[in-house]
Amino acid sequence: MFSFNMFDHPIPRAFQNRFSTQYRCYSVSMLAGPNDRSDVEKGGKIIMPPSALDQLSRLNITYPMLFKLTNKNSDRMTHCGVLEFVADEGICYLPHWMMQNLLLEEGGLVQVESVNLMVATYSKFQPQSPDFLDITNPKAVLENALRNFACLTTGDVIAINYNEKIYELRVMETKPDKAVSIIECDMNVDFDAPLGYKEPERRYKVPEEPTEEEGDPGTWTDMDMRFRAFTGSGNRLDGKKKGIEPSPVPIDPSDIKRGIPNYEYKVGRITFIRNSRPQPRKTAEDEDSEFIAFSGEGQSLRKKGGRKP
Repeated sequence: MFSFNMFDHPIPRAFQNRFSTQYRCYSVSMLAGPNDRSDVEKGGKIIMPPSALDQLSRLNITYPMLFKLTNKNSDRMTHCGVLEFVADEGICYLPHWMMQNLLLEEGGLVQVESVNLMVATYSKFQPQSPDFLDITNPKAVLENALRNFACLTTGDVIAINYNEKIYELRVMETKPDKAVSIIECDMNVDFDAPLGYKEPERRYKVPEEPTEEEGDPGTWTDMDMRFRAFTGSGNRLDGKKKGIEPSPVPIDPSDIKRGIPNYEYKVGRITFIRNSRPQPRKTAEDEDSEFIAFSGEGQSLRKKGGRKP
């Protein structure tokens, strides 16, 4: 018996288990049917024809099914998952943001290939508008929106819907690879500064030196707004108002006390004033009359003189 092989080199097993085909892609709004498929726009999964499921079931591929989409005309590519196999033959339906990343128009050709991606451990996003900062908890909103995605690709601009408003975020970085799977993973999420965001400038107030007018005690009464007791108006229980409203008592300039600056202040030194009252100067008499312990005279309760009979 004779045996021969038609091919000089046998086909590797890796290529036998690989799904690769071309489809004409359309946006989800072109999908025919009575049901509203707006849920496809909120995620990163596509709709493929039933023949793709039949072909994939014959191949020994790993689950979940992940695919690489390539636009050969613009050399743009991204990754996605599959939601359903209900599209017409030769057609696949993509979210609008995914078609924008691939620079595809309605009816354009896209290459679909099955791939295996590593599980994500870290991802960094950059909001494309400062409006994303208006969200109270942006990390929780993003983590909830990523449940509708199967994978992430560095450089893509994904779109999430929150409170009937669409926010776009660019995938700045993914680890451990540029394309990762985010299905059943423990991934750390970080944010970069939004596009067009400017940090508010911090203005430091320089203390102004006191002028001659500020040193005049006559002007202090106009600027003094401190609390003054018993200057308000009273209220009655019967609701009647008093005939005379009390007027604020003017402040006498002599009542205003200003602090005395410490001219011996040094940077980095704190001085605690234990007694603010000036101490009287010692005289010569005070020095002579210094305190001597146990130098006083004793007192007796018994009066001096003879005893009474």
